[in-house]
Amino acid sequence: MSPSSYVGLIAAALIVLFALIVISRAVRVIQQGFVGVVKRLGQFHSTREPGVTFLVPFIDNLMMVDTRETPRTGDRQDVITKDNVSVVVNATIFSQVIDARPALFSISSYLLGIDQLSRTNLRSVFGEMSLDECLSQREKINARLQESMEAVTDKWGVRINRVEIIDIVPPQNILNAMALQKQADQEKRAAILQSEGQQLSQINVAEGQKQAQIKQAEGQKQAAILYAEGQQQAQVLEAEGRGRAIATVYGAIKAGAPTPELLAVLQLDTLSKFAASPNAKVLVPYESAGLLGAAQALRSVLDGVPEGAAAATVNNVRAR
Repeated sequence: MSPSSYVGLIAAALIVLFALIVISRAVRVIQQGFVGVVKRLGQFHSTREPGVTFLVPFIDNLMMVDTRETPRTGDRQDVITKDNVSVVVNATIFSQVIDARPALFSISSYLLGIDQLSRTNLRSVFGEMSLDECLSQREKINARLQESMEAVTDKWGVRINRVEIIDIVPPQNILNAMALQKQADQEKRAAILQSEGQQLSQINVAEGQKQAQIKQAEGQKQAAILYAEGQQQAQVLEAEGRGRAIATVYGAIKAGAPTPELLAVLQLDTLSKFAASPNAKVLVPYESAGLLGAAQALRSVLDGVPEGAAAATVNNVRAR
């Protein structure tokens, strides 16, 4: 081949290469989760959304900005609490670019700015709280850190979605004291629960004894009532029996039409039974004076009757 032919091939190759370079710089593809910031002649021109975009070759410059939420765990750092206790703290910050233009042109590196801002705000927030508050109020710390950081990052076009405190590590001597305090609290709680259990047990025992005494008293009361009712009924029945017996005797006596002599004999028979008793003293009724007179009259009558007939008469009287 002649030298002119080589020159033509080289020129064609250069033209093809130049065309490829132009096309590669003019046509760009932006991935999902990113936005493109176009600078034309060194100045901000526009923002391009994900997809195919076209640029002016050698004049436009495309810069990619990640708009996804980005978690960033900071380094462990020492902070001092309000009560002068040094603790080691570590936090994770979830940030997201919502405006690509200020994120590129308002600060040289927003990621570095967020990292340094989190350090200063951690020291500030922990310095206003005691150790107990820091250990028990993590949600409050997270909210205060997010609020204080958003006041600065908003002008960077960056949003702080949330802040999570990962570790809060007090010194070893503080941990030992906290363990002793926790053990003392557990022992105190156990002692309180034990005393409350004993108190409830004593109350239950006393209540049981009270109920038992009440039941016993009620039983004794019912027994006394039943016994009194039984005695009353027995007395009523006995009185009724006596009344019926008296009525029966009175009816029998009245039906038999007794004579004074018969009554005198009966009274003498009763007095003889009194005399036969082993008592040292015998009480004679006042009416016995008339009885003695009746006995004299009866004796005078019996004297005039033969002995056998008199005995038969007395026996008949007793039989009646």
